[in-house]
Amino acid sequence: MPLLQVLRPTLPILIGASIMLTLSMGLRQSLGIFMQPLTHDIGISISHFTLALAVQNLAWGFLQPVAGAMTVRYGFRPIMVVGALAYIAGLVLMTTAHGLVAIMIGAGVLIGLSLACTANAIAMSVSARAVPETVRSTVLGMVSAAGSLGALLSAPIGQMLNEGFGWRVGLAGFVILSIFMIPAALYAGRVDKIPLPKPAADDIGNATAATAAKTAFGNAAFVVMTCAYMVCGMQLVFLTTHLPSYLAICGLDPMLSAQTLGMIGGFNVLGSLFFGWAGQRWNKLALLGAIYILRSLALAWYFMLPATPGSTLLFGAIMGFLWMGVGPLVAGAVAEMFGLRWQAMIQGLAFMSHQVGSFLGAYGGGLIYDSLGSYTMAWRIGVALGLAGGIIQVAFALIRPAQPPLLKTA
Repeated sequence: MPLLQVLRPTLPILIGASIMLTLSMGLRQSLGIFMQPLTHDIGISISHFTLALAVQNLAWGFLQPVAGAMTVRYGFRPIMVVGALAYIAGLVLMTTAHGLVAIMIGAGVLIGLSLACTANAIAMSVSARAVPETVRSTVLGMVSAAGSLGALLSAPIGQMLNEGFGWRVGLAGFVILSIFMIPAALYAGRVDKIPLPKPAADDIGNATAATAAKTAFGNAAFVVMTCAYMVCGMQLVFLTTHLPSYLAICGLDPMLSAQTLGMIGGFNVLGSLFFGWAGQRWNKLALLGAIYILRSLALAWYFMLPATPGSTLLFGAIMGFLWMGVGPLVAGAVAEMFGLRWQAMIQGLAFMSHQVGSFLGAYGGGLIYDSLGSYTMAWRIGVALGLAGGIIQVAFALIRPAQPPLLKTA
């Protein structure tokens, strides 16, 4: 049966989830456009602005399991609408900011809260519930690809408004874009009307949140995946944070950094689609391990050789292809292991590990550079941890394939 025919009944839900994810991820990834003029205008330092973004990442990570658990009690629609309203409020606070407190609350706390309610874990859980298992991984790849398009669409709009009218008008444009998250959340929220599949005898669908979390962390395959996911976050955020600085040290054109991040964004789309398709056919956890190994080899290749514009753009293309493909694989693996009812919360628990790794990648990379005067030790640590995590992930996936856990009473 053609894919479109299978998806037609739930297409409004999938389009709503895709638009919500596109806006929530795209606007967040484009906030750096306003860093220089905003900090100069309101008199705060660059480190203050990046601290707000670090708070955003930690708030997102630690609130994600909470938001996921609340979808079980209240449904997806109210959680996503609250998230959309929080995003709008956070951007309004940034637009009208005159000091650090407004930036910390707006860019840090409110947008971090919103991402927990509207970004990957929630959008993927909505999409997984809306489609049959036979096409689930492919659809998750398509929704993840939509999220990858966000920065490609919002960054040029923000840059144009910022250069033409100033950063406040640019952020006001982002406020207008974020309003569209509300109807997107309402459409995606129709998933609440779709009944969950009847739980099997070994499913955790009827468990409490505490029992579901305990069961997840008692599952060896999930624990290995979660630990490897931390290394994933460490590598990726190290790159997005420190690549511009590394290219400047190498004496390359500052525009090359923006071009490379654009290359990563473009190939994100292809990688998401490919790994969504591949996850429908092969072991998802083994594919995750393969991604981590290939990323680590690409990191080693790039940093061992003198950086050139050509090698940097090729590196961006390779890393982009291997970047967001993790999303549909993690979401699909969690749904396979634990069912759909607690997917958002359990995926949030894994994502919390990813965000801790993100913080370590950004902050740890800076500490190593400040201490040693180069990024050599930082990338070596990233490569070593990535190879170790990837090899263990592949070995574990092939030796002990993930099975639905037996529910233990709390």
